[in-house]
Amino acid sequence: MPIPPTMDELLDDLLKKIKDGTYAQGSQLPSGRVLADEYDVSQSTISRAVAKLRKEGVLVGRPGRGVFVAESRKR
Repeated sequence: MPIPPTMDELLDDLLKKIKDGTYAQGSQLPSGRVLADEYDVSQSTISRAVAKLRKEGVLVGRPGRGVFVAESRKR
């Protein structure tokens, strides 16, 4: 059974997927539940990671729609 990632590893992997186009600019991220299952972490861990990336301007929340990769972001 694989070990769940640390918060830093989770953030690094999400950023890698954004940079490599897995999650393209303007695209919606999978739900917190889907990401939690994918990374084998709690939904609260995903929420903290998403909140950090939103604060950094990498992700944007759209009420009632979800979380999206920011259209223009710092590289």
